[in-house]
Amino acid sequence: MALPPPDPQFVLRGTSAAVHTLHFSCGGSEPDIPLLFSGSENGFIHVWNLKTHRVDTALDGHGRKSVCCVETMGGKDRLLSQGRDQRICLWDLAEGRTSVTDSVFTEHVGFCRCSLLKVAQGRWLMAMAARSLEEVQILELPSKTSVCTLKPEVGAKLGMPMCLKLWQLSCGSQPVLLAGYEDGSVVLWNVSTGKALSRLICHQEPVMSLDFDSEKAKGISGSSEKVLSIWSLNEQQNLQVYKTHELVNAGISDITIRPDKKILATAGWDHRIRIFGWKKLKPLAVLDYHTATVHCVSFSDHSNPRDRLLAAGSKDQRISVWSIYAQT
Repeated sequence: MALPPPDPQFVLRGTSAAVHTLHFSCGGSEPDIPLLFSGSENGFIHVWNLKTHRVDTALDGHGRKSVCCVETMGGKDRLLSQGRDQRICLWDLAEGRTSVTDSVFTEHVGFCRCSLLKVAQGRWLMAMAARSLEEVQILELPSKTSVCTLKPEVGAKLGMPMCLKLWQLSCGSQPVLLAGYEDGSVVLWNVSTGKALSRLICHQEPVMSLDFDSEKAKGISGSSEKVLSIWSLNEQQNLQVYKTHELVNAGISDITIRPDKKILATAGWDHRIRIFGWKKLKPLAVLDYHTATVHCVSFSDHSNPRDRLLAAGSKDQRISVWSIYAQT
């Protein structure tokens, strides 16, 4: 008989708004305190101390407009956040500072989270939805230099970009972007040439979230439908549907593959978090705690597998933190 799903290890309350994005920073050595960053609908970013389970700092830089993305940039003192105020902010949190040091105006009003990729020491690429409806802009940070603008071919009718994932096979190899669009397709872009390498229609509805495993050249995407789509990338850089998985209830807000590539988690409109084995997409657990849509899921980057956590943020203003399959 299967074991019943566990309860959360702990629950973080106090955002006083729906939680839209989560990001862990736990990779440091002792006495570094593991942190969880959360971005809320009321425009606040909370920095949670995972030892005390309390907020260390609350950052307010998006004019009370919803925060949809939070990422650290090479350590927990440098932070990037994206809000519905059409701004991407860079923060300096060293020595207790809470200041925005720079910002990028996105001119895009949608929900599409930006994607970051470290390409060299102190140098990052950032992909974000651009002002023109179907375009994606790639910038270099911290210089904010434009690298390229990715435009679909005339007549392609992809609609708005909904989710983005920058990646590269190895340090020094060509950066590539996977973008999920409003028409249900996923497109692979060569960032250096600005050309689309491959396009695959994965869903009948807009692609809400995707993640990609560059080691296995395999990705997964979800939409408002009842289907998870798993696709692969062959040697010729062509995307192909690998398999699909039928869900019990429709609607996926977020998907993330754990860094060790063993399991993945989905955030559901049905208030549930689902855990799957990544190799065969075997359903492993349904975590049923939240009382409203789960907007985001994130795995911690603890160096010791036993310490690994999964966090989920919900419209019910709570963040549930779980310890599951941490021993594998």
